[in-house]
Amino acid sequence: MWTPGPLCALGRRRPGPSVPLQPLTRLLQREYREKTPIRLLQREYREKTPTRLLQREYREQPPIHLLQREYRVKPPFCLLQREYRELLLPRQGWGRTQHLPPRRFLSNKPKSRRHPKTFPVLDGRVPAVYQHVFQENLRNSEAVIKRYSELLERVKEGGGENALLRHTQRNQKLFVRERLRLLLDHADFLELSPLAGLHMPYGNVPAAGCLTGIGRICGIWCVFIAGDATVKGGTLYPIGVKKQLRAQEIAMENRLLSVHLVDSGGAFLPLQSELFPDKMHGGRVFYNEAIISAMGIPQVAVVCGSCVAGGAYVPTMAEESVIIDKIGMLFLAGPPLVKAATGEDVSPEELGGARLHSQVSGCSDHFAPSEKEAYECIRNIVSTLNCEPVPEQDRESDSPLYSPEELLGLAPLAYSYTLPVKLILSRLVDGSRFQEFKATYGTTLVTGFGHVEGHLVGIVASNGELAHDAALKGSHFVQLCGQRGIPILFLQNTAPQPAGPASISQAEAHSNRLKAQASMMAAVACAAVPKITIVIGGCFGSDSYVMCGRSFSPNFLFLWPNARVGLVDSQNFPTVPPAGGWTGEELELKQLKAKLEEESSAFYSSARLWDDGIILPQDTRKVIAQCLEIMEQKKYQAVSPHPHPIIRM
Repeated sequence: MWTPGPLCALGRRRPGPSVPLQPLTRLLQREYREKTPIRLLQREYREKTPTRLLQREYREQPPIHLLQREYRVKPPFCLLQREYRELLLPRQGWGRTQHLPPRRFLSNKPKSRRHPKTFPVLDGRVPAVYQHVFQENLRNSEAVIKRYSELLERVKEGGGENALLRHTQRNQKLFVRERLRLLLDHADFLELSPLAGLHMPYGNVPAAGCLTGIGRICGIWCVFIAGDATVKGGTLYPIGVKKQLRAQEIAMENRLLSVHLVDSGGAFLPLQSELFPDKMHGGRVFYNEAIISAMGIPQVAVVCGSCVAGGAYVPTMAEESVIIDKIGMLFLAGPPLVKAATGEDVSPEELGGARLHSQVSGCSDHFAPSEKEAYECIRNIVSTLNCEPVPEQDRESDSPLYSPEELLGLAPLAYSYTLPVKLILSRLVDGSRFQEFKATYGTTLVTGFGHVEGHLVGIVASNGELAHDAALKGSHFVQLCGQRGIPILFLQNTAPQPAGPASISQAEAHSNRLKAQASMMAAVACAAVPKITIVIGGCFGSDSYVMCGRSFSPNFLFLWPNARVGLVDSQNFPTVPPAGGWTGEELELKQLKAKLEEESSAFYSSARLWDDGIILPQDTRKVIAQCLEIMEQKKYQAVSPHPHPIIRM
């Protein structure tokens, strides 16, 4: 224990009266009263608080500027490459990496901006040696287009002048095409199979009695199925069922909203065996409605006329329906059948009018006093579907360097009048630019990439007989497009089937050709990308399958008016009678040739819905661009499938 004496001797304490020793705590308090850590920190950082330091530091260098400076030389793409370059497994390249992102880094910029102007430019000039062929093709195109225009004008009149007057004046209803004008955003409407139903075995059924097509409502692409009551009183024929089923198939493939304008008189009873019993007959329309609803694809309907028998199920299976006062009626059997069965007189309005189904049965969700208000209601319904339209992208597209009108001279009269297909491509793709794939290998098939109004597409075009090398090349290219997710455009002009092999070497070559074509068929069938097929000439035999014919389910298939569709080319049959006259077998051959000639025309094909319609050669580029934009909407319809459809309770 310390005492005062020793402390004085040590000079630690002045001599004098003894005072009690102050504890160490008080000494520390006195010493650090003015120098406590907190006060020192306050004094030191009074002018250097973190906020002021940050303000001073970033006054001239805000975070965005720092990020721009940091990534100007080191963009994220380069940083990812540097980061993952060191993660490669020893002695292995990119293909062997594990736990790495995909090899392809996708850009959020429109695809059209990916250097389309660097593709080589095609030479689309028609050589002088081909001028006579060009002129022959031009004359044939003008003739078939004239016939096409006449048939189209006839179809646009519906059931004829008298039926149209009865429909609009006596029944006070709008014509089906006028209804679409009230519904659509604008006139940008792609009508499907307008010539369906002409010259059928059971007579003419203009447009198959219903108008189908694709247009926009509130910016969203929709499939329309609109009955035309001016044709046979709205009675449903077998070709009409087929047309409706095709429209539903397009809606399912491309996830498009379906809009039904129902004005139906029920099935045509004399043809009930072709309408009712089979799998792809009338009942399939209702099955498809349930499946489409379960897929999460919206369906809406307007009852704008009579809905009798099976037609009554279309609006009741839709998610939302509108019925129009006075003209919209919904019943399984009309007043005449009620009278015959029960002897009771009942009016159509009492049996199944708009007020009954809006207020009592609940079969309709919206009551519309007039047609105009009904279509405005449909537009309002579409705006509530939570469907996003395709974003407007600033697509840069150049017109082709050569006039599309010249395609009339390039549409072949026959296979022997075929000109190089690159002349056609130079009038379809943007800026006539085309990046060809395997340009010098398998030259009877042209493959490569191009842009159509800013949309990147892979192109597979017939340029002669589909030989072994050409089929292998096509198989390779189709798989590339499938892997990269690029839509494929097929331009089909297949050669007539060659004669059978006459020697062992020819048989071996024939077998190799078949194997290569089988490989391409498999590639085309399994390519999970949108496909568009345009038949620009012949569509014959197995080669048409390889080039994505109807059997291989392209998203859309169109014909030029000069196109020929058949198992064999009728022009390969003999045409000059023998010197001794026609024998029995030769006469049968002559009749078969005439039958094949008639049945292979584009008009015969389109009337039976073997395609989605005939398009004019000069309109091909516009139609392709429309189809590409329609198919692109599927990317933005991220709707998860539901286990069951929406059901009215």
